[in-house]
Amino acid sequence: MSRKRLQRTDSGGPPTVRTVAAMAGVSIASASRVLNGHGASAETERRVREAAASVGYVPNAVARSLQAQRTDMLALAVEDIGNPVYVAMMRAIEEVAADAGYRLQVHATGADVAGEVELLDGLARRYVDGLVISPIRITDAHLTALGRAPTPVVVVGSLPDDMPATKKPIDNVRADSHTGVGLAIRHLVESGRRRIGFVNGPLDTVPGAARRAGYLDALEAEGLPFDPVLVEPADFHYAAGRAATRRLLDRAEPDAILCANDLIAVGALHAVLSAGKRVGEDVALVGMDDTDLAEMAFPQLSSVSLGSAERGRLAAELLLARLAEPTRPAQRVTVAPTLVVRASSGRTAIQEIP
Repeated sequence: MSRKRLQRTDSGGPPTVRTVAAMAGVSIASASRVLNGHGASAETERRVREAAASVGYVPNAVARSLQAQRTDMLALAVEDIGNPVYVAMMRAIEEVAADAGYRLQVHATGADVAGEVELLDGLARRYVDGLVISPIRITDAHLTALGRAPTPVVVVGSLPDDMPATKKPIDNVRADSHTGVGLAIRHLVESGRRRIGFVNGPLDTVPGAARRAGYLDALEAEGLPFDPVLVEPADFHYAAGRAATRRLLDRAEPDAILCANDLIAVGALHAVLSAGKRVGEDVALVGMDDTDLAEMAFPQLSSVSLGSAERGRLAAELLLARLAEPTRPAQRVTVAPTLVVRASSGRTAIQEIP
């Protein structure tokens, strides 16, 4: 039997199951069983496989997924796929998904609320079986879209405790930024620091608001006064962190700076060095997220780990559990933070502080 590539049917279209069945001399039902992996007699399977190869038959994955009501695809939506936090999260989700036979699509939203809501509403097209989304802002529009999403969604980030009831349970994995900031401030105070600056992200974001609240509460717990001169707003990116730290150093003399993430902290490190100050001696630095950047910086950065990979793994497992049991009660899981102490806050030996 000679091989051909994509042999056309009489109607001019690509070969179908009917084409394969006719060439193999079997029923359409028998050909379909073989081509969908359900097995048949050895002779029937041989004839169908040879016929399919001869005409260049390609299974219609879209039609099969519609028939089975599943796509074997999951999606992840994050603000910035270049951020090391989301890279770690993505890798963990992808590993869990692959083990369960799913592939992963990744979307960068740029923190655009309208775009994220559109993505949630787009789930009605059933292009994926489920979604993990990590918005840095949670708006009423998000909550409404989550409530009407036809496929399971897991939110990585803090949902409001008083969010309106929805017809479908929404699973949630969150970090504990508040406690993490407290770990960093306590470490800095125990290291002899008293004028602790804070370079934060936007306050209208979930992490920005949580980390500012943690900073204020930690100062009070340690008996330190709040000085607004020591606080500088920024964005969660390197350039914004560097510019904000320059502004802070121009008007104040902090002996330590807590940064709301590692991208800000690397920017702060370069601003401190450019100002002629010694990192870890004149000014201690602590970041948040404990990404690869913290280890790659010189000096290496102390940083609060918020368990990016662990949050991704838990989110993927919750999504798979929801797909298997759609009516199970909503789950809310919090990942505990850990402070990893490195040279930027004056220690030469790496320590982990729970």
